[in-house]
Amino acid sequence: MTTLAVDKHHWGSRRFLGIPEYRRLLATRLASQWGDGLFQAGLAGAVLFNPERQADPAAIAAGFAVLLLPYSIVGPFAGALLDRWDRKKVIVVANVSRAAFVLLTALAVGAGLSGLPLYISALVVMGIGRFVGSGLSASLPHVVHEDHLVEANALATTAGAITAVIGAACAIGFRTLLGAGDGGSGWTTSIALVGMLTSAFIASRFKAGVLGPDEVDEPPNAFRAVARGLVDGAKATWHTPNVTAGLAALLAHRAAFGVSLMVTLLLMRYSLHDVGFLKAGIGGLGEVAVAGGAGILLAGIFTDRIVDRFGVKTTICGALMLTCAAQIGLGLPMTLPSILGASFLIIFAGQIVKLCVDTAVQHDVRDEVRGRVFSLYDTLFNVAQVTAVSITATVVPLDGRSPALIITAAGLYVIGLGAYLLLLARKRQVQHPGLVRENDGSHPIG
Repeated sequence: MTTLAVDKHHWGSRRFLGIPEYRRLLATRLASQWGDGLFQAGLAGAVLFNPERQADPAAIAAGFAVLLLPYSIVGPFAGALLDRWDRKKVIVVANVSRAAFVLLTALAVGAGLSGLPLYISALVVMGIGRFVGSGLSASLPHVVHEDHLVEANALATTAGAITAVIGAACAIGFRTLLGAGDGGSGWTTSIALVGMLTSAFIASRFKAGVLGPDEVDEPPNAFRAVARGLVDGAKATWHTPNVTAGLAALLAHRAAFGVSLMVTLLLMRYSLHDVGFLKAGIGGLGEVAVAGGAGILLAGIFTDRIVDRFGVKTTICGALMLTCAAQIGLGLPMTLPSILGASFLIIFAGQIVKLCVDTAVQHDVRDEVRGRVFSLYDTLFNVAQVTAVSITATVVPLDGRSPALIITAAGLYVIGLGAYLLLLARKRQVQHPGLVRENDGSHPIG
């Protein structure tokens, strides 16, 4: 890790950007997530808002499974290999490989393919992307002192999420220029490879080994390493109550978000109409993405200060209560203005919870197993959303108007709050050598 003078004050983005390795790691993330945002929005436009195709709840659920299940399928492999191989090489090779599969996916979209052929190609793109995302998260403590991880993580995660939103907005713009049919959607999707190749180039400028792992705690056989990955990640998570409790809160948020997302997509596709400058359809989804991006930006600016002022426990509890209130107060009307307001508040609060959990993993889990914990985290995170979307698809009406589902989503936030408090109250914490490290109490996460 880079040796830095440590102080108790907030550094601000300018000081972080003055660290060359942090700046390069951030640029790698931004290029990658721009490509991710463009690819996902391009594919969503091709499947959900293509005049040459018809989308129903089952098709939407299948599309989300394609985008999110790779986090679950590939996550254990990514974690074990990130704790085994030079993370710089993993990030470079993964970006180049998925750029090739982006091109194949774009060709499939342009040829009018649907179902399994299209989904397999997209699955590979998203699956390989897990090596990049998990690798970037596991590498951050190697370039920033642990006392400033909350702020550094907030800056990187927030900037990356906003860049993904910009990528999605670019996809909508390219789709307008190139056409909304299969051909235009194919060309739009193909542009995502620019971000991935740029990310690979930036990551290649790191020196070998600078991103870790510092030590390799892996069996010689790669298959055994992969098989052990989830087990080690689960052990490290369970023996770190801060991470376990935060993850429970985050999973509840993600499940509720999945319910709301399915309802919102159907409302935009079949039920709502333009209201002044507010748009329905894919334009409306773009506005929802912008509202969510604003929430992410606000969370990135204020999370570190909120945690310093109130502590992690109060911050996470407050965020969950805010999402519940927004879900009921702004979700139930099911109008364009209220949907935008709900999107802003729910994503703002969810990002606060995520930043707290990310930092707990980065601070309290040892480097040699950190990649596996992040991969388990990604796996559970996205299984929760895919499961929620899939179950919602079986009961939601085609026009999306279902107050019962909105209330169900609000209830999930309450369940998450209860699970967080229950798990945080565990008094027994068994520290396993090589898995977790003691929090001496000086770090705000804890």
